[in-house]
Amino acid sequence: MQKHVVLVVGARPNFMKAAPLLHVLQNQSEKFKTTLIHTGQHYDYNLSQQFFEDLKIRKADLHLGVGSGSHAQQTADVMVALEKELIALLPDVVIVFGDINSTLATAIVTSKLGIKLAHVEAGLRSFDNSMPEEINRIVTDRLAHFHFVTEQVGVDNLLQEGTAKEHIVLVGNIMIDSLRKNLPKLAGSTILAKHSLDEKNYVVVTMHRPSNVDNKKRLTKFLTLLNDLSKKLAVVFPCHPRTLKMIEKFELQLLMSSDSFHLIEPLGYIDFLALLANSKFVISDSGGIQGDTTYLQVPCLTIRSTTEQPETISIGSNTLCGEDTDFLQEKIDEILSGNYKKSGLPNLWDGAAAERIVSYLADNL
Repeated sequence: MQKHVVLVVGARPNFMKAAPLLHVLQNQSEKFKTTLIHTGQHYDYNLSQQFFEDLKIRKADLHLGVGSGSHAQQTADVMVALEKELIALLPDVVIVFGDINSTLATAIVTSKLGIKLAHVEAGLRSFDNSMPEEINRIVTDRLAHFHFVTEQVGVDNLLQEGTAKEHIVLVGNIMIDSLRKNLPKLAGSTILAKHSLDEKNYVVVTMHRPSNVDNKKRLTKFLTLLNDLSKKLAVVFPCHPRTLKMIEKFELQLLMSSDSFHLIEPLGYIDFLALLANSKFVISDSGGIQGDTTYLQVPCLTIRSTTEQPETISIGSNTLCGEDTDFLQEKIDEILSGNYKKSGLPNLWDGAAAERIVSYLADNL
């Protein structure tokens, strides 16, 4: 008899994690019936639909159309809309990913309805409760039944928090599943030619966290450093709508006036992956990029004070730089001089995380 599995996604990082799992579940249709629910937390085309196309994800079975709003409003809207659908579906398990508001909302709704919840990327902790994502992770893990973990530290965190050992499964980083599957497609990307970029002669920048972009002084410091850097090699900045809004609000456009400073729109998955893979290094405040760059062995300078993925630092290519632009510049100089640390690959980051998850569900649902 088929087990009914519902996958809930809402934003770009979710799509990269859901795609490989959805494909494996669909390949075992004799065992699993799947329903894909898109909450609509990301509603911009390049932040949503383009990723569905690049990752070959089928059209969502249900689209909740939640859209933007405060953290409370967005979470509440997902809860109200999702509850009705899950009451009608009554699945055997609901799977959520990462740490977005849709994930938190789903965790609360499934808990109230008595439906089993599986959390992919469970156990990750930044230990910084000022980050909304950290609250989402903690609550989701507390309410989840199955915990699928990317790295050993996640297992350790969950055990320390009292999670039952038999419900914790180390499966590896599912984003690497998507990355490995799509690497052959990078040759077809024209993103470098479109912006006249030479391989390993540009830096990729992403910045979207409120702590970085909502603070005029901090944003000015980062953009000033990037503008100076653009005199040495090209800077490519696929700009999140939130970040662009704050740049315009603070009137900082002149800090990006260099011919070698490319402020561009958000990209689809394949073009962005091609941009990462061929870059000299990356400066970012993203979570997922820390893992991607580790696999690609591209230096990553993370402009955050904490990370939920410590193995990207201890084993991989990542360095935490916080808001200290002097330290950031020091690491940039190390990269440009060829003295940056060497990168390795964490355990089980081999592209088979989705298969491990489905195998476990087949035996335990």
